[in-house]
Amino acid sequence: MSRSIVRQSKFRHVFGQTVKTEQGYDDIRVSKVTWDSSFCAVNPKFLAVIVESSGGGAFLVHPLFKTGRVDKNYPLVIGHSGPVLDIDWCPHDDNILASCSEDCTAMVWQIPDHALTRPLSDPVVVLEGHSKRVGIVTWHPTARNILLTAGSDNLVIIWNVGTGEPLVSMDDHPDLIYSISWNRNGSLFCTTCKDRRLRVCDPRKREVVAERLAPHEGIRPMRAIFTRDGNIFTTGFTRMSQRELGLWDPTNFEEPIALLELDTSNGVLLPYYDADANMVYLCGKGDSSVRYFEITEEPPYVHYLNTFSTKEPQRGMGFMPKRGVDVTKCEIARLYKLLDKKCEPITMTVPRKVSHPPIDHNLQTCAVVESS
Repeated sequence: MSRSIVRQSKFRHVFGQTVKTEQGYDDIRVSKVTWDSSFCAVNPKFLAVIVESSGGGAFLVHPLFKTGRVDKNYPLVIGHSGPVLDIDWCPHDDNILASCSEDCTAMVWQIPDHALTRPLSDPVVVLEGHSKRVGIVTWHPTARNILLTAGSDNLVIIWNVGTGEPLVSMDDHPDLIYSISWNRNGSLFCTTCKDRRLRVCDPRKREVVAERLAPHEGIRPMRAIFTRDGNIFTTGFTRMSQRELGLWDPTNFEEPIALLELDTSNGVLLPYYDADANMVYLCGKGDSSVRYFEITEEPPYVHYLNTFSTKEPQRGMGFMPKRGVDVTKCEIARLYKLLDKKCEPITMTVPRKVSHPPIDHNLQTCAVVESS
């Protein structure tokens, strides 16, 4: 007798759901800057979105619990003199946010606990060290007050935010840097670059410790993130412009652990990684769907789980840290999908049977007798 064996997984049936309309955020004028960042950052207290503004760059910081329509006169954070390109919340303090801009600076902001009552224009610190626009800003995952920035001058600078001084400056990239991701303990970071190379850098040694030419053969932008096991998950394009994902061992870049073709589309796939579940959510700019995969130690190593689709294409996406999800509802992830004029939360849930306590029929009989 032949019997099909189904792969055992706790996350095989994860499903996505959009929240009710009144639990979203309406009337947000999302930025139209042509830059492949997520335009959105979220933590358990605040939602931050890069928005359209005249005379410089601005972003909205809105309390997470205040859902519904956002007042068109709601005060913005307006310190940059050029369009804001990237924002990132500090993992150690929910009131600290970093931003970077076309004005060649990065800024760090202290957001008050209550909603902003007037525009915020005074950053805690201004980080000036790049000669061209700064397109990437990301906090160190384990060390406080350590911030990494990357600019179109091909420099990677690691800053001490407490003093505003650069700690490390690396010029190993000959072309535009597309993405940067720290590993789990912050000892290494990986980068993708316009020269089609994937690099692993050690900031303490100030050198590239491993690199791979063309993990994806296409010339369009790539993205890379570290997984919890120390491997690197990449998204890119084939030579025929098909979107592709890969899993690589940085200690042996010769052959991929896994390489999987997806579809034909122009949108760059932005990966969001959940280290606890070892799952990756892929969100393409201009797509109306979110694909999610599980990474395991068994072949084929990257397992497709499902696709969550809506009608409208996304302009950007925010990913809630695990401490902000509602575990009482079996929620394992929450994404914040940016549309043209609003932000729509998407909950990812593991289905579970609800177990009810056994009914004591004797007590029910007594209650009926007493009421009669």
